[in-house]
Amino acid sequence: MANTVLLNNMAHQDLKVATRFGAELGDNISSALAFPTEFIELQKEYPILFRKNSETQKFHSTVLLGLSQGENLFLNPAIKAGWDAHYIPAVIAKGPFLIGFQSDSDNNKVPVIHIDLDHPKANDEKGYPLFLEHGGNGPYLDHIGSILKIIHQGIAVQDAMFNAFVALDLIEPVDIEIDSNTGEKQRLVGNFTINEEKLAALDGEQLEKLSKLGFLPLAYAVITSMTNIRKLTEIKNRKK
Repeated sequence: MANTVLLNNMAHQDLKVATRFGAELGDNISSALAFPTEFIELQKEYPILFRKNSETQKFHSTVLLGLSQGENLFLNPAIKAGWDAHYIPAVIAKGPFLIGFQSDSDNNKVPVIHIDLDHPKANDEKGYPLFLEHGGNGPYLDHIGSILKIIHQGIAVQDAMFNAFVALDLIEPVDIEIDSNTGEKQRLVGNFTINEEKLAALDGEQLEKLSKLGFLPLAYAVITSMTNIRKLTEIKNRKK
């Protein structure tokens, strides 16, 4: 169970965070939440897929990291950082940190950084310090702030993005079939993607609207990212 508290430089002056990635650190997951604000980077490494909440019927985005439960094909203990890709999804890169909110003097909700003290990467011995010796945020904590900003801004626009895609009937279900070099076949179901033909058939006004909203390049990023399914298959076959 998480032990989440508001981060502050008095109570957590000596706290450190491990920046490596590994199964023992909780990173052995086959998929992770993704946000529109990182689609352009994610498309270079991972398949971006949509999932639908059965209760709310709302869509959210994920990236595929493995082809079996609890499998993360990007974990590589031979690499110093432990992650074999140039970009790491923000929800994983943030480690034990979370976005919280508190009221300012005008009673406006402002985002603040929280930390899960029971997270396996948070400790008092190994890793990067969060605060400078004489006060102020350390470089690593500033980096975490930029990652949390990606998540915060992504959450703010994701519903609008999906509403635009749904209004234009661009989202379609996709079943993913995986063939391994051992002859084993896998089928991943329950995922959705962008229908490339319908996107290409949009008229000028529809395309212009998507472009002005900033969602047109994101739709193409989702389509492009699907080629990374082959990449995942190749990585898995090499590890067998």
